Amino acid sequence: MSGHPHPPTPALHVVGVDDEGRAVASFRLAHGADPVAVLLEQGWVARQVCGVDTVSDPDHTLTLRYAVRPASEADAPQARPAVPTDQGLVREPGEQVHPYQRAAAYGLVTSARGILLTQLSESTNAAGRWTLPGGGIDPGESPLEALHREVWEESGQSVEEPAVLDIHTQHWVGRAPSGRLEDFHAVRIIFTAHCPAPTDPVVHDVGGSTAAVRWVRREEVSGYRLTRSFAPHLQAWLDL
Repeated sequence: MSGHPHPPTPALHVVGVDDEGRAVASFRLAHGADPVAVLLEQGWVARQVCGVDTVSDPDHTLTLRYAVRPASEADAPQARPAVPTDQGLVREPGEQVHPYQRAAAYGLVTSARGILLTQLSESTNAAGRWTLPGGGIDPGESPLEALHREVWEESGQSVEEPAVLDIHTQHWVGRAPSGRLEDFHAVRIIFTAHCPAPTDPVVHDVGGSTAAVRWVRREEVSGYRLTRSFAPHLQAWLDL
């Protein structure tokens, strides 16, 4: 089945800023590209994410800003890996693969009750696994607006003091919940945020991608089956 096309997502632009505040690299993020890898190909090492800006132009461009330093010989770019395919994927004869680049905002939300984790529903390809609250940025929406909306929809919590933590990309071929076969490029903007008045979490977006939500004590996070998107990174983020 072909499914339905997704709503448009923001155009993605990457800027590298040196120690003197000069924009030394600037490019449109192509489908499937990793911004850190492209910066390195252009001779710059990304030291950290230093900002995310939204411009209200016709494409609702989203600019990802990195603090960079000049690359040395030891920082040689690596060959780009092959695009993986979901395990067990069966492609119908003549079936078209649809490229889809999706920008999303996620929150590493902390409170006196712990870390907020959400469990993916049967409508996803990782049902039962746990992840951070968040999701796609709607047309005309800023990443911060998406963060607040998604956290509320998936947990009923309100957050304060959001700050950009990291940007993580992932590229693979698989099926969307609709059955549409996609060459999927996920660009995930991760924020830290604090919930000053945590309550018993509740999923408001019933029937969506979130089946359950809970506060998890920091020392218990390692006991949860996390998604492949965040499993390699969550503990390092918590240790910052």
